[in-house]
Amino acid sequence: MAALLSVRDLHVSYGAIKAVQGVSFDINEGEIVTLIGANGAGKSTTLNTISGLIKPDSGSIDFKGESLVGIKPHKIVERGLALCPEGRRVFTQLSVAENLDMGGYTRTDAENAETIEHVYERFPRLRERVNQSAGTMSGGEQQMLAMGRALMSRPDLLMLDEPSMGLAPILVDEIFEIIRALNDQGTTILLVEQNASMALSVADRGYVLEVGHISKTGTGRDLLHDDDVRKAYLGG
Repeated sequence: MAALLSVRDLHVSYGAIKAVQGVSFDINEGEIVTLIGANGAGKSTTLNTISGLIKPDSGSIDFKGESLVGIKPHKIVERGLALCPEGRRVFTQLSVAENLDMGGYTRTDAENAETIEHVYERFPRLRERVNQSAGTMSGGEQQMLAMGRALMSRPDLLMLDEPSMGLAPILVDEIFEIIRALNDQGTTILLVEQNASMALSVADRGYVLEVGHISKTGTGRDLLHDDDVRKAYLGG
């Protein structure tokens, strides 16, 4: 069976700086796959390139058997791939409801009416704050809003970039419970996360990025118990 997402020999540069150097990986339907690595390893660059925000120097990105290279970001969303970006990037002056409406711009009004109910069921705090300006919400609430906004496009593959960044431990646990639940309900997930222990604990498979290239791959469980990974990313 062909992979839902297949990345092959991806190279991305910022001027003279080579941020991604020959990265290749696959994601199968129904999986949670995580990319872990230090700051500057190329994780966010990889996600932004897949979503069309950055043009690769070379390499291929195939989603559902069709190339994404050169496709505009909004067209990639229409194809069923959504990014929840690092730093949440909610529209701070807009309300919760308006932010969610922005996430559903590729869908019909009828589809959005149905989807927003699912989002509110998954994130009940958003329903409680439906008319509140996003900029006045806590970091955890803004992360939930960013995830809900991405889900409004009904993605087949949801990419999450550092969803636990800056959150209190209790909220980190809640976010990862939501990630598990979304996957259990059929959403395939590509997760970039500096909290390597949490990421590997939920992932079917993982890839370790070091200075723009993949240095190690395996199941989430195997990488959790890998001595090199433990020393570098798990503090032990």
